[in-house]
Amino acid sequence: MIENGLEVNKNVKEKKRKLKKNRTKLTNGIVYVILAVLGIIWIIPLLWLLLISFREEPGAFTTYIMPKGYTLNNYIKLFTETQLFNYPRWYLNTFIVAVFSCILSSFFILAISYTLSRMRFRMRKPIMNIALILGMFPGFMSMIAIYHILKAIGLQQSLLSLVLVYSGGAGLQYYIAKGFFDTIPRSLDEAAMLDGATKNDIFWKITLPMSKPIITYTVLMAFMAPWVDFIFASVIMKDNYQNYTIALGLYQMLSRENLYKYFTQFCAGAVLIAIPITILFIKMQKNYVEGVTGGSVKG
Repeated sequence: MIENGLEVNKNVKEKKRKLKKNRTKLTNGIVYVILAVLGIIWIIPLLWLLLISFREEPGAFTTYIMPKGYTLNNYIKLFTETQLFNYPRWYLNTFIVAVFSCILSSFFILAISYTLSRMRFRMRKPIMNIALILGMFPGFMSMIAIYHILKAIGLQQSLLSLVLVYSGGAGLQYYIAKGFFDTIPRSLDEAAMLDGATKNDIFWKITLPMSKPIITYTVLMAFMAPWVDFIFASVIMKDNYQNYTIALGLYQMLSRENLYKYFTQFCAGAVLIAIPITILFIKMQKNYVEGVTGGSVKG
């Protein structure tokens, strides 16, 4: 009787295990199908943009989906026909602004985040609260005041003004990096100070090497913001076409008088602006995994 009871219990447990396994497979299958459908929906506009960039026929609207002819002239014309739309100059302008803004913004964010995470002083919490509240307001609310300030000091319609605008308020985005620094044990700082390290040494030689994931995130966000921005560039640059950025320059191709002739070139230009972001992400994505796991244990 005991053996029969054990056998029955074993069979019941086996059936429950198989049932649970089947449910898990079914759930995973449904999730994979949903993700695949969402992935297809997400990638369709990108594929369409890529196809149109090689389309031989001009115009924005056609009665067919697949192009009838393919050509590289849309890409070639971007760099050869620069009398009206100086795409190479706009591309270079955007790259310069994005690089310098990225460097300054990343430094501001990481330095402020580390300060608020590790140091204790009287106005620390009020400063954090004020910065958090100010960061909730959209940046374009201040663009008119910013333009008049830049005009008063003679920096309107210049690339330097864009760098100052994009990096000036970067410190308000401290909260994500601060949250990451809070997870790093303070005992590492205390041990380093016992060995004679200064706070500057701790920041550059201990904390930052352990913070590659948040550095990667900060750099990517700081680079992408000026690379795709349209509002501030349009307000500051006005009619200075030579100092236009990519977003502002490509927008001119979509005007009513230029849409038919330049729409395929617009698509080609839109494809090209994705290259730096893609390369930057591919080069830095490995740091998401390597950051915390390899930080404090390496000798």
